[in-house]
Amino acid sequence: MKKINSRRYLTGLMLVPVLLVMLLASCKKYESNIEVVSNDPTKPGPVTNVNVTNLNGSAMLTYTLPSSKNLLYVLAKYAINDKTVRETKASYYTDTITVDGFARAQEYSVTLYAVSRANIMSDPVTIKVNPLTPNYQLINSALAITPDFGGANFYGLNPNKAPIAMHVLSFNTKTNKYDEQDPNYISTDTVNFSVRGFAATPVKFGVYTTDRFGNHSDTLFKTLTPLYETLLDKSKFYVYHLPSDSPIGYGWELKYLFDGNTGEPGWHTLGAPTNQCTFGLGTTAKLSRFVLWERMNSIYAYQNIQNFTLWGSLSDSPQDSVLPLNSAPGTISGDWVNLGNFAFPNPPSGLPPNQANASDAAFVAAGVSFAIPFSSPSTKFIRLVCTRTWGGLNYVNALEVSLYGNPQ
Repeated sequence: MKKINSRRYLTGLMLVPVLLVMLLASCKKYESNIEVVSNDPTKPGPVTNVNVTNLNGSAMLTYTLPSSKNLLYVLAKYAINDKTVRETKASYYTDTITVDGFARAQEYSVTLYAVSRANIMSDPVTIKVNPLTPNYQLINSALAITPDFGGANFYGLNPNKAPIAMHVLSFNTKTNKYDEQDPNYISTDTVNFSVRGFAATPVKFGVYTTDRFGNHSDTLFKTLTPLYETLLDKSKFYVYHLPSDSPIGYGWELKYLFDGNTGEPGWHTLGAPTNQCTFGLGTTAKLSRFVLWERMNSIYAYQNIQNFTLWGSLSDSPQDSVLPLNSAPGTISGDWVNLGNFAFPNPPSGLPPNQANASDAAFVAAGVSFAIPFSSPSTKFIRLVCTRTWGGLNYVNALEVSLYGNPQ
């Protein structure tokens, strides 16, 4: 049995109460620094000198804060349409508040309150705002609806980068009702998307836009005839190896990239300064889009394609050319023209690529579709050039590609 030093043991016991007292004192000191709600019942003064700057569907208000010492925030209450009343708060650190979500370009009342730390509200100050036309109305009313391969294209501007949802309708002659597509969520400065899957016969399309406040635009209608689109016959595709094409390894030959099988094997390079391959279509085609299937055991990682370019040629026997790694669509290099630059989309889950989850895997497994610019010329040959893999590696693989368009 270990012998206990009684003097050291007693000294330790004597230190325990001292440490407890010090700890409690420290806790009390820490707690005293925590800001608590005030018990001061004094009503704060109102905001003054309110100035209004009207914006699209919103207004920015600036004001002079009251001199109340226990002021916590400024509250704005206002109706944005016939059903919804919004509240917006701004802390006492700022003299500006933005009221938004207004459904129309018309006059609205906004009531401002200064609120104390004891939750005491000042006398109200009501002002009038006249927001400009809301973004969701501006965008929808100016949309251009034009024929696209297998459907219609919707193009417009969103200069304020407002977060919106665009809803496309198509009239179904069999049910005599409108079918609605899944919404397109947009927050960029440009609206540019297409709906597909329609025959080359007249279709009545409609589109309306909603915003995050529940506002709903009128529906814009247009009847048009989609351009003919079909899946190109991959049995006509053939390998057209050129000297600058990448060496292939592991039995993953180029022919497997268009054999109709989205499983392994596929196309796999051995590593080179550029990773590219060339194949013929067996026809001349105006391309509309293509679908790419990537390797499933390394989604968003390693040698899977992240950025790439498609080059095309109308020559019957196109010659090799050292293609630039960075070029704009339409760039010509020898017998080849840049048909488009593409980026494989980030994981739909929003997770970092190296943390992609099961839903991301399902997205990749279904194949990812890429639209080829309408301005791209017809082609007989394709060169696929990978400019970056997800892992930054100098070799690449892919399982399958499908090309759509109008064979001529």
